Amino acid sequence: MNIFRLCGDLAHVLAIIILLLKIWKTRSCSGVSGRSQLLFAIVYTTRYLDLFTSFVSVYNSAMKIMFIVTSYGTLYLIYIKFKVTYDRSHDTFRIEFLLIPCAILALIINHSFVLVEILWAFSIYLESVAILPQLFMISKTGEAESITSHYLFALGSYRGLYILNWIYRYYVENFHDLIAIIAGIVQTILYGDFFYLYITKVLRGRRLALPA
Repeated sequence: MNIFRLCGDLAHVLAIIILLLKIWKTRSCSGVSGRSQLLFAIVYTTRYLDLFTSFVSVYNSAMKIMFIVTSYGTLYLIYIKFKVTYDRSHDTFRIEFLLIPCAILALIINHSFVLVEILWAFSIYLESVAILPQLFMISKTGEAESITSHYLFALGSYRGLYILNWIYRYYVENFHDLIAIIAGIVQTILYGDFFYLYITKVLRGRRLALPA
């Protein structure tokens, strides 16, 4: 644990809280991609299967449980509780184009050819692109509510802080994980345009609009 990982975890938790509060308070999941949330649920499920086989710390286990529970809770709100507000017509990204390549890549590039390691690699690859349906939806609709933009910014900040965490661990602990680092860099790059528009528009009180 170091300050960058802690801040990254806090940014991740903040993103989840922002999203859940947005849906619950407005009683609407308008502007939220159910497909991205489904991908995140798959990410946490496949990554944290070791929750039942290994114990690192109470903090570690609590975070894993929280991510799994909140991801499925979000899906419940989108597809069941407030399904009439879900904008299916704009949330049309073909997620199989992400799932299949990530699965193939996990079978080819992993730390060890055992089920847990393959699923872990798959979750890392999938997380790096899981936000694409949400960004595609924003691009398709032409704009995003400020609260949705805050969620995306917090989520992107989490990944950026984790890159700093890996740099810190490399120099201080002589530890590195190329799979996680490369996937994290790809994910951060995907947020590039969003970060620029967020700073120049959303923070000035204007709705964010991604180019189509």
